[in-house]
Amino acid sequence: MSVDTDTVKRVAHLARIKVSEEDATRMTGELNAILGFVEQLDEVNIDGVEPLNSVVEQTMKKRPDGVTDGNKARDIIANAPASEDNFFIVPKVVE
Repeated sequence: MSVDTDTVKRVAHLARIKVSEEDATRMTGELNAILGFVEQLDEVNIDGVEPLNSVVEQTMKKRPDGVTDGNKARDIIANAPASEDNFFIVPKVVE
């Protein structure tokens, strides 16, 4: 795949980037070099190769997935001005 000046100008227009004729010519060569490198990657045989998320194998410690109240109700209401049965007591706002 190769890119011509018209394609560079069209992509620049879609990206809302102002590109002069001189820059479009220079970018054509740069983009063709990048696409040439990407085409070289297609030549690599990757049959039987597992996809990687990371080069270094990482395993995360997992906690059991369970729904709890956190067992911190007393800690949470410790600074509340008024509480009852682990709930905040607030003034009535609706009559």
